[in-house]
Amino acid sequence: MIAGQAFLDPAVRSGVDFFTGVPCSFLTPLINRVIADPAIAYVGATSEGEAVAIASGAWLAGRETAVMFQNSGLGNAINPLTSLNFPFRIPTLLICTWRAGPGLEDEPQHERMGEITPQLFDTIGIPHRSFPKSEEAVQPVLDEARAAMDLTGLPFALIMEKGDVADEALDAEPPAFRPRGSHEDKTAGGRRPPRAAALEWLLGLLPEAAAVIATTGKCGRELFTIADRPQHLYQVGSMGCAPGMGLGVALNVGNPVVVVDGDGALLMKMGTLATIGACAPENLVHIVLDNAVHDSTGGQPTVSANVSFAEAAIACGYRGAYSCDEGGGFEDSVESALGRAGPHLVHMRIRPGSMASLGRPTVKPSDVARRFKAFLAS
Repeated sequence: MIAGQAFLDPAVRSGVDFFTGVPCSFLTPLINRVIADPAIAYVGATSEGEAVAIASGAWLAGRETAVMFQNSGLGNAINPLTSLNFPFRIPTLLICTWRAGPGLEDEPQHERMGEITPQLFDTIGIPHRSFPKSEEAVQPVLDEARAAMDLTGLPFALIMEKGDVADEALDAEPPAFRPRGSHEDKTAGGRRPPRAAALEWLLGLLPEAAAVIATTGKCGRELFTIADRPQHLYQVGSMGCAPGMGLGVALNVGNPVVVVDGDGALLMKMGTLATIGACAPENLVHIVLDNAVHDSTGGQPTVSANVSFAEAAIACGYRGAYSCDEGGGFEDSVESALGRAGPHLVHMRIRPGSMASLGRPTVKPSDVARRFKAFLAS
């Protein structure tokens, strides 16, 4: 057993100073220390997959990161770990607890995951070690993790068992209350434009310093086709993770950060709206291009027809939100969002369909990530 600070001090010295995650009772002492440590930034996520996305964005912005969750939550994290971190080669230190581990009786919902936790890491190609149980073991484990992440560009996991970290009381201020934000309805009811038109309008309004993260599917593919730039990141896979990644970037840079999302993707991880609202990054603009279908898979309908993403964003703590369905309202909304402290969400209803003969990005995801990171660093 070690004190939480005995792990965190060497971790911070090795550069790991941005933590995010979802609590577990085994993790309680370490999370409590993370929250109290002024040398560490911490973002509490609504899901483990969201936490992986947030950490990925923070890494792109130059931070070294750690993601904490219990092994039940590993199931929620597998998609972004395999379809975001793997293709983009984004490393992060994972701290995963081992509920129902060897010789440990636990609740029924942990039994199967407890049996297969190490094997799951093996299956998805993430090397792992036991969380250090003595102060002398901390630095060697961190050094091994750093060497592996530097070599592969992939995550490295530490599996924590019950009692690995000594109890630590929570010392945290309650969240601050902010006045409710404003929602501006600019819908006109005319013929809705295609996605490509909205993307072209958006690019015409963005300052050169703006970083753009486009969600998976035809959104990123059309953005690449219209204009491939170093400040563009085209997500592949990891559906629903674009706003989490955007949050991780926005919290760590001064650039305007624009997330171009889709209705199907946002519906998959609506909890991220609350995380963004709580963190309140002033430089984040969240664009939702809503065509009410899953366009990349044949046009099956989503449930967005009855969803006001703008009102949901305001309810979650965004400072401003806009609803629009034609070019003039969209451009007015984006200009307003870029000109005021955010976060802001622009809900733009568009018509289904995409550009003819639409290709895919020809730049490898790992190269996209590194040129995007270099753009932010410059």
